[in-house]
Amino acid sequence: MDRLAGSHIVAPDRLDRPFSDPLVVRLFPPLAPGVRWGLERTARALEALGDPHRAYRTIHVGGTNGKGSVVTTLASVLNASGLRAGCFTSPHLCSFRERMLVGGGPLSEEEILACAEEVREPVLRFGLTFFEAITVLGFQAFARAGVDVGVFEVGLGGRLDATNVVRPEVAAVTNIAKDHAEYLGSTLELIAREKAGIVKPGVPLVTAEARPELVDVFREVTRSVGAPFVAVDPDALGEVEVAADHTAFTLPTRAWGDLRVRTPLVGRHQATNAALAIAVLEYLPDELRPTAEAVQSGIRSVEYHGRDQIEVDEGGTWLFDVAHNVAGTRSLVDTIDRLELPRPLVMVVGVLGDKDWRGMLPPLFSRADQAILTQAPSAPPERRWSVRDAGDSVGTITHVTVEEDFERAMQKARAEAGKGTVLVTGSVHTVGSALSVLGLEPLSKW
Repeated sequence: MDRLAGSHIVAPDRLDRPFSDPLVVRLFPPLAPGVRWGLERTARALEALGDPHRAYRTIHVGGTNGKGSVVTTLASVLNASGLRAGCFTSPHLCSFRERMLVGGGPLSEEEILACAEEVREPVLRFGLTFFEAITVLGFQAFARAGVDVGVFEVGLGGRLDATNVVRPEVAAVTNIAKDHAEYLGSTLELIAREKAGIVKPGVPLVTAEARPELVDVFREVTRSVGAPFVAVDPDALGEVEVAADHTAFTLPTRAWGDLRVRTPLVGRHQATNAALAIAVLEYLPDELRPTAEAVQSGIRSVEYHGRDQIEVDEGGTWLFDVAHNVAGTRSLVDTIDRLELPRPLVMVVGVLGDKDWRGMLPPLFSRADQAILTQAPSAPPERRWSVRDAGDSVGTITHVTVEEDFERAMQKARAEAGKGTVLVTGSVHTVGSALSVLGLEPLSKW
C-alpha cells in the first residue's frame, strides 16, 4: 500500500493522473456542459429506453449534507435484509465506479461500458448533460443488474434534478444549509423549497432538519401535494458515543422498539444520518421493510469513504473529510472535539473557489496546530480557488502557511505532524487526491 513515508512521497506519479477517471471519457463523447434545469431531457431518454427506472422500487434522498451517508446506509441495510440494492451516489472520490454499487459492490468497467452503449443514442439525441447522462446510465445499469430497490442520491437541489423522475416508496431530505446559492436561492427557506421538490403525492417525506421555519416549509409542501410528513427528532437519540472507529446510540422506533445502533461512520452528525435512514426504512412497504437484525447488521457494516475517515499507519494518523461548506466544517470540528486525536494536528486544506472558504477556514484554524492551504490537483481548473488570496485573507495567523503544490503540502504536513494527525479536508477533490496518493482508493479491495 502506497504511503507518505516520513518526508518522502512514495508514489508521486499518482498525482499526474487527471481527476476524470479514464473510464469517464470512454462512456460518452463530450456532452452539454454545466447545469441545465429541467426533467424533460432525462424523461425522454428514459422513455426511449423503455423506462428502466420503473423496473424496480426506489428510495430518493436529498438535502445539503449527509445525503451520501444516508443513501449508503439504506443500501447496506437492504442488502443485509436479503434484497439486492442499487446504490447511486455522486460525486466520486477516486473512481467513477464508486457511483453505482449493486449488492454492496461496484459494477465492473465492462458492465458500465455495456450500459453506456445501450443508452448512448438517446443521450445524444436529446442533448443530455453529463450528470443527466450518468443518471440515465445508473437507472439502466440497475435494471440490467436486476436490483430489487434502487437508492438514489439527489445531485443538486431536488425539484429539477435529473434523479427526480423517480416515484419512490419514501423520500428524504437530510438537512438544509447554504450551498449552491447561485442555483437554489439565497435564503435557507428558498433552498428548502427547492429540495422539497422531490415530494410526490402519497409518498412519505422524512427529514432530519429540525429548525422550525424549515420544517414549516416541508410541512407546507407535503400538505399541498398530499404526502405524509415525518420529522426525525434529534433529541430522541439521547447520548451519542463517538469514537475513532464508530458512532453508537439508542433510538426508539415504531417498528422495532428501542434499537441499539452502531455505525462505523464517525461523528455526531452520523448518528443523525443513521436515525434518518432508520426512519426511512420504517416507512417502507411491509414487503420491503427489514427486520431489526438486518437494520443493525446493515448499519454496522456500511462503508462510505472520505467522511471523517480515520486511518493509522506506521507514519501516524490520517483523518479525511470532504467538508466543503460551512455546515460540513462545523460537523467536522465537532468530531475533532469529540475524539482524542494524536497531536499535533496538522491540516491540509483545499477548497473550491465557488465555496464559502472565508466562512469555512476560521473554525478549522481554531482547532489546528498547523494548517497548510493547497490546491487539489483534481479540482476543475474553472473552479479552483486562489490559494494565495486565501493565504492573504488569514493575515498574521502564524500557524497557517501556503503550499500550492499538493504533493509538497502532503509531504510537509506528514513531516510536521510526526506521529500526530494529518487532517485532509475542503472538498471531494482534495480528499480524493489524497486517498489516491496514499493507495487508499475506496475500490482498492475489489
